[in-house]
Amino acid sequence: MYDHIGLKVRDLDASVGFYQATLAALGHVLDSRDGDGAGLGPAGAPALWLYRDAQAKGANHVAFSAPSRAAVDAYHAAGLAHGGRDNGAPGLRVDYAPTYYAAFLIDPDGNNVEAVTMA
Repeated sequence: MYDHIGLKVRDLDASVGFYQATLAALGHVLDSRDGDGAGLGPAGAPALWLYRDAQAKGANHVAFSAPSRAAVDAYHAAGLAHGGRDNGAPGLRVDYAPTYYAAFLIDPDGNNVEAVTMA
């Protein structure tokens, strides 16, 4: 349904570092970068755009598809190591679905970001 998502961020360097590390665990790369923004996603097709904005409030929720439970685990560990805060350790969320395996982080701007797999 979505072509891309844009998030406003206060500290572009911190956010690029966080998302570059966490999304690498899901097979994505930093594909575009300039002084005011960055695009991450599959090589040649960035789908998450970060835009510098000193007034960013960080009230968003974004869930990224993960190819496996191991990728969800790696996403969470990378996020904690790169400025994210735990908002739900990797594990099953059977209240969502019997095989819903996810991890939640708060990014450097306060957004709730998740990696999820149904595998």
